[in-house]
Amino acid sequence: MKGLVVRGENSGHILSRQTHDRRRIISALQVLPALCEEGGDLTALLGQMVLYPQVLINVPLVKGFPWKDHPMIAAVQRDVEAALRGEGRVLLRASGTEPLLRVMVEGLNDEKIQDAAEKLAAAVREAVSS
Repeated sequence: MKGLVVRGENSGHILSRQTHDRRRIISALQVLPALCEEGGDLTALLGQMVLYPQVLINVPLVKGFPWKDHPMIAAVQRDVEAALRGEGRVLLRASGTEPLLRVMVEGLNDEKIQDAAEKLAAAVREAVSS
């Protein structure tokens, strides 16, 4: 179990470093070997989990907009990540079901992550409109 990184999103997606799988049933099945390895105590296993506050802002995108390659978005993301100083993380990802870019920031300080998410979302809006 040591070294396994599993992350969850508010949408219900569960991300595993080992499989990059987002299907809930497979993710749930991955818990079973961990339970066996750790002695079958889900409460103890979950007791190791640390939850951080998250801010999620959905920004409308024009279909096909190259947000991954946009220099302004990349620059603001670097600035935001530097401002978090290792006390948070930034995730940008296109929705699989809507023309949206999901801007998610999580970290230790509510005010800091709110400001970071708003700054990044504003940059995405500006990039899309220009």
